[in-house]
Amino acid sequence: MTFDDLRVFVAVCRAGSLSAVARDLSCTQSAVSQHVRRLERATGVRLLERRPRGVVPTPAGEVLRAAATEGLAGLDLALRRLGELACGDAGSVRVTTGATTVRHFMAEAVVAFRARYPGATLDFRTETSSRNCFDALADGSVDLAWVTMGGPVQGIEQRPVVELPWVLAVRADDPLARRSRVEPADLAAIRHIRLPENSSSRAHLDAAFAAVGVRPASDTGVADWDTAVLLAELGVGHAVVPALPGQASTGTLAFLPLPDLPPLPVGWAVRRWSALSPLARTFAATVADAHGPAPA
Repeated sequence: MTFDDLRVFVAVCRAGSLSAVARDLSCTQSAVSQHVRRLERATGVRLLERRPRGVVPTPAGEVLRAAATEGLAGLDLALRRLGELACGDAGSVRVTTGATTVRHFMAEAVVAFRARYPGATLDFRTETSSRNCFDALADGSVDLAWVTMGGPVQGIEQRPVVELPWVLAVRADDPLARRSRVEPADLAAIRHIRLPENSSSRAHLDAAFAAVGVRPASDTGVADWDTAVLLAELGVGHAVVPALPGQASTGTLAFLPLPDLPPLPVGWAVRRWSALSPLARTFAATVADAHGPAPA
């Protein structure tokens, strides 16, 4: 049993496919199978079960997958920390988040961090949901995740940074654009541009709609807030989005407050704050400082 065996096994469990891992590793499917068979010989149990569309871990395989994921992530972190101690300020910070986050929440912090640590590397990885961000943290492929705050996630620590009020994005010539604010009753008649069902922001917004007793009709879906705002500006519908930093009404687009909807909390998630590298902690703090005091 080797570290490579465990890494390949974890990758197979995540992908659900031997061939997909073989492509990622630029090797043969037979080579991937050999790693798994070596683990099965060492443990004396079957670790993978074949299904019509791939493979899944057996109950014994799930035990090994969970332990291997935790152990490999800790080992990778230790090796990176050792490398940073040797290189001083020339280490790296790996961040995962949604497609629009860097522009809206981190632009100022990235400039400040780069000026302070010119030798450091910033790696940004785009994910489509908070769940995927949590998975990237769990497998040790990133240090920090900027996510919508939600309920407890096993093995993940979360710290809110800012609470974003909701606004309604509409074309400037829309009758609602003349309002100074939008009431819950007004939302019943909008053509809502919805976010994906698996997004935490969508879950928060659906709960907010339910709390005020409305269920807007929707015939358009998007993957991110910026696209929702663009479609609202084109007159396709109405977008209920967080009031993002730098966002402002224009000659063709209006952002109207929705004060009756509870704000959306966003911030950092990590595996363990105490295990973060000094550079990662500094970057997280730089982003948080740019948004003022954290929510109570």
